[in-house]
Order: sequence, then C-alpha cells, then structure tokens
Amino acid sequence: MDRHRFLSQRVSLLLLFMPCGFLCMSVRILNVEPVHQIPGSSLVLQAQIEHGPLEEVSMVTWEREAETGITPGKVTLATCPVKNRDCANTRPNVRVSVDQQGTTLTMYGYGGADGGVYAVTVTDQRGVKTTAHCIVREYEAVHHVSVSINVSHSTLVCGEAWGTDPHFNWLHERASITKIVGSVSSDGTVLFVSLTPICGDFTCRVSNKLGYSTATYTAAPCEVEGRGTTAALVCLVLLLLVGGTLVFLLLWRRHRYSNRGQRLHGHLDDNI
Repeated sequence: MDRHRFLSQRVSLLLLFMPCGFLCMSVRILNVEPVHQIPGSSLVLQAQIEHGPLEEVSMVTWEREAETGITPGKVTLATCPVKNRDCANTRPNVRVSVDQQGTTLTMYGYGGADGGVYAVTVTDQRGVKTTAHCIVREYEAVHHVSVSINVSHSTLVCGEAWGTDPHFNWLHERASITKIVGSVSSDGTVLFVSLTPICGDFTCRVSNKLGYSTATYTAAPCEVEGRGTTAALVCLVLLLLVGGTLVFLLLWRRHRYSNRGQRLHGHLDDNI
C-alpha cells in the first residue's frame, strides 16, 4: 500500500512538472484586430483552442465589455458546455459553435452598441480558465476630405477625418495622374507635383466600402500647348474672311456703277 501511495505521489509530482504540451491549454482569436464591422452585417469571430492529450475543454464562454471603460461590467453573450453543446445565457441574435479544437461566435444584425472588447474564455476539466480578447469597432464612412498645398516643396497633401480603411486616389483635370503631372506617395496621401508652375484642378478622392468623398485644390488655369498658334490661325481666317468680303463688296459696287453708266450713255445716244 505504501508503495502504491509512493508511486502515486511521484506521478503527481511528475505531472506537475511536465511541459506545457501536456498540461497547458491556450486559446487565440483568429480575426485580425481591430475588427471593423459594417452596421447591419453579421459579425463572425473564430477562436482556436490548443491543449495537450491530458486536457479537454469543458466550457466556453463569450463576453463583451466597453472598450473605453465608460460603461463598466461585462455582458455575457453565451455560455456553452462542450459535452451537451446547449449554450446558456445566449443573446437572441447570437449563435455559438464549440468543439475541442475551436469555437465560433456569430452575431446577426451587428449594431453600433455591439462594439467593444470581446473575450472568449475556455475552461478545462480541472476548472482552469484561459482567455483571449479581440477589439471590435464599427466600420465608418469617409468624412471631411481636404487638400492642402506646400508651395515650397510642390506637394499636395490629402487628409481624411476618421473613415475606416480609406483609399486615396488623385486626379488632375479629371484625368489620372501621369508622370508629366507628378507622382503619388505609397500611401496615396501626398502628390508630388512636377508641373511648373502648378496649374489646373487637383482632386483627391477618398473611398472605402461605404462610399467616397472628394476635395479639390484649384490653381491658375493651365496654358494649353499650341493655344497661341490656334488663336493666330483663327484671327488670320477672320481677317481673310473680312478682307474678302470687303473686296467683294467693292468689286460689286464698281460693277454696279459701271453698268449704270453704260445704260445712261446708251439712253442719251438714242435721244439724239
């Protein structure tokens, strides 16, 4: 009996000092945070559970709390025992799936009030808990686009207030930017202008999944190449038209008076 007790104690000590691969459980949320969610869509958070051969998942709990801490306290979204798979404390618009390898939370009709820090807690058969967190925020439209100029560096800078995942695109005179006009920075916010002097309309278009907004910087009008030659040609054509018209009128009047004189002279000869 003493021998069995001695062996049991040795096994217990051995288990306590075993590496984490046997007695440690971990959980991590696979979504890249912060997660930006469009209102009205379905939020899906996936978590992966890792544990050794001596452990098993007995309970999974999903909770949410405010990110800023203004509203204290956690809200339980679902509590799910793994064996019977019937979740308790589940919100009407929340569904949770659980197994030994992972868990998925689906929230239908996500709203602005559903943002915050989401936590998934995994409890093993000994009651040891492990938690992972993920920040979820509302996906916001683009707001307040503006364009400013740095004349000394020949650059235009496009700014946007607080839209989620903004993408920047530049136009010059409603056309895409060419090498003649300039080049754009890697993030799209800065336009390095090559035109000398800077002229025309420069438009910055900022967009994301919810739409776009624009802002325009207007410089002096650009001189179009060949405009002077074209104007000279137009003036020459007008002068030729006016001159030709005057010559025609003079010749016509001359011809008219000449015919009148001939008729008068013939009439006098007939009378004599």
